[in-house]
Amino acid sequence: MALIIFTGTIGFFLIEDEFTVLDSFYQTVITVSTVGFQEVHPLSDTGRIFTACLIISGFGTFAYAISAITGYLVGGEYKAYLKQHQLNKELEKLDNHVIVCGYGRVGRQTVADLNAYGRSFVILEKNGSLIQHFKEESEKWSKHLFFNGDATSDEVLLRSNITRASALITTLPRDSDNLFVVLSAREINPRLTIISRASEQSSVKKLRMAGANNVIMPDCVGGSHMAQLVVTPDVVEFLDHISMQGEADTNLKEIAFGELPANFQYKTIGELNAQPLTGANIIGFRKPDGAYVINPSPQTEVIPNSKLFVLGSPDQIKKLNAILGVNH
Repeated sequence: MALIIFTGTIGFFLIEDEFTVLDSFYQTVITVSTVGFQEVHPLSDTGRIFTACLIISGFGTFAYAISAITGYLVGGEYKAYLKQHQLNKELEKLDNHVIVCGYGRVGRQTVADLNAYGRSFVILEKNGSLIQHFKEESEKWSKHLFFNGDATSDEVLLRSNITRASALITTLPRDSDNLFVVLSAREINPRLTIISRASEQSSVKKLRMAGANNVIMPDCVGGSHMAQLVVTPDVVEFLDHISMQGEADTNLKEIAFGELPANFQYKTIGELNAQPLTGANIIGFRKPDGAYVINPSPQTEVIPNSKLFVLGSPDQIKKLNAILGVNH
């Protein structure tokens, strides 16, 4: 359209001696738009032939341009563009968030638990029906983001601000896709905590070699859980009661050495229990080498790269967070 107007303006200006640049532009517009106004100045024979050619070549283009612009504004494309632009701006603001790849059955439960803990996250999903299901729950997840894209694409991972994410959970149904995501994510962000789903036992080792910190097999976990409900039902129900449910009346919390205030570091478990920890109990300890100790002895010293596991009610945990200055 711009090319036709430019050509018409130059053509009239060169053909008709009496036409100024403004006259030529005006004559081109009224000709192409077929509004039917009188010529700015009487046209020469050459000018009339040029006008006829301009009408033939320009009318179709002008009509198409008007219909395309109207369709863009009225048909929802412009609204979709604004939504995508807003999504991109929100994605750029993300920091210390969790990226969840896949919104299937496992991904949905993952998102529900993350939401219960108040963690910010972004969901990557390419399936249109699953996206529609998410939109139906948009009020439930209003403060979180859903990005329509293939998680195996480096571009999609980068747009989800993976360089500033704290963790990535990939729950795609195919192990090969999860392996690809783990490889790409680890390459982009070496500090990222990566948790992957696996369907086959043979994939677990490969996913760990690719860079996954943890690999979960949902079928094995579910089957083991059901068997334990038969063998030790009360123990399992008790563990379910105290395990990571955001709304439960008992919470289990992990505290890294770096999260402790200076006056709590390099203390023994006994010294920490002697201080007012709001009634919460230290029930576990992870050594710097990764070994776990249940009910650590009072002589156990809290040193760098170690972790404490504390059990308490939500109020006790909140008070403990306040003491430690932890915003969880």
